[in-house]
Amino acid sequence: MATTEKEKMLAGELYDPRDAHLSAERRRARLLLKDLNDTRDDEVEARTQLLHELIPSQGADTWIEPPFYCDYGTNIVLGDKVFFNFNCVVLDVAAVRIGSRVLFGPAVQVYAATHPLNAEERRTGLELGKPVEIGDDVWIGGGAIVCPGVKIGDGSVIGAGSVVTQDIPAGVFAAGNPCRVVRPVA
Repeated sequence: MATTEKEKMLAGELYDPRDAHLSAERRRARLLLKDLNDTRDDEVEARTQLLHELIPSQGADTWIEPPFYCDYGTNIVLGDKVFFNFNCVVLDVAAVRIGSRVLFGPAVQVYAATHPLNAEERRTGLELGKPVEIGDDVWIGGGAIVCPGVKIGDGSVIGAGSVVTQDIPAGVFAAGNPCRVVRPVA
């Protein structure tokens, strides 16, 4: 059983986000994000260094267009050749695993963070997270939202503006709110 608030958070248990250690980790991420988001296009080396500090578990050729936002960065795992377009958000209170050659359109939001459904539990201020997994060769269209606990299979395409509330199998085009499989990809 998890004992620290961070261990609880990563285990998907209710945790206190106001914990001093978690607050310090989020503050560290905010400072790195500010520096990253302030880089110019010609500062490729500085941007790469900041990205490796923010997201240590990443493959080769990661490209993130600023501005980019996340809670911790350290709970994100990226494969090779992952591309985030402008204004993406990843709430990584639980593991967010993203495969290789994944493309994110502008303003995509990936949420591992959630809150209890029961109002009495929410009043405690505790929250929880559910891991998100995105397979290889996935394209997520602009403005899409990927909800906590969702898995998206290899080679799938998520239509722009979709709200992904449940798992999406491999090799399909899915779209809508809620996101549903429309057809196989060709």
